[in-house]
Amino acid sequence: MSSRIAIVAGAGSGLGQAAALKLHANGLTVVAVDRNEVGLKELPAGIRIEVADATDPTAPGPLVDRLAADVGPPDVLVNTIGAYELGDALTVTPETLRQMIDVNLGPALWLTQAVVPHMQRRGSGAIVHVAARQGVEPTAGVAAYGLSKAALVHLARTQDAELRELGIRVNVVLPHVMATAKNKALFPPEALTGAVEPDAVAEIIAFLVSDAAIPTSGALVPAYGA
Repeated sequence: MSSRIAIVAGAGSGLGQAAALKLHANGLTVVAVDRNEVGLKELPAGIRIEVADATDPTAPGPLVDRLAADVGPPDVLVNTIGAYELGDALTVTPETLRQMIDVNLGPALWLTQAVVPHMQRRGSGAIVHVAARQGVEPTAGVAAYGLSKAALVHLARTQDAELRELGIRVNVVLPHVMATAKNKALFPPEALTGAVEPDAVAEIIAFLVSDAAIPTSGALVPAYGA
């Protein structure tokens, strides 16, 4: 196929949905992945949808191999999967910590392991993970969340160190608060003052996976808003 192929994980809502739409509008062949089938069905017909749970270590490998055979090997991976949990360091439970690691860190490992063999054969690829400001700036009240996002940042920079020589670029976007539908329902309006629209963060992602960003790898790109 003539267009580049992008897998967008977490595309059933919020930023993932915005990123899938933006890359599709830019002419990429987009495969939208999420365990939320209802959200995926909101995407236009030109975007292929795949219902899968990328937090399951056994799911991404077979999925990506099948997509490579059906659609073509992936050129781009955008990983927007994430979960948020309040709680200070003195009250974090084992269950919360495991959930944050499984959701905020795990997919970055399993999805990258799945796409890299295909990218390596082509000698190129672009990967973008979405972490958070709390992953680089310790913040009171979100201990397990911040820890999991800090681990994601470190993992992404490790992937950059390991994959750059293979022609595969890995970058990280760091939103603070986004004005997603979920956040609008979760937070009072005053907490969203200066929040960034998902479409604006999707523009950053689109740039990072484009040829214009070929010199950029290992970057931590803030999207903190006003």
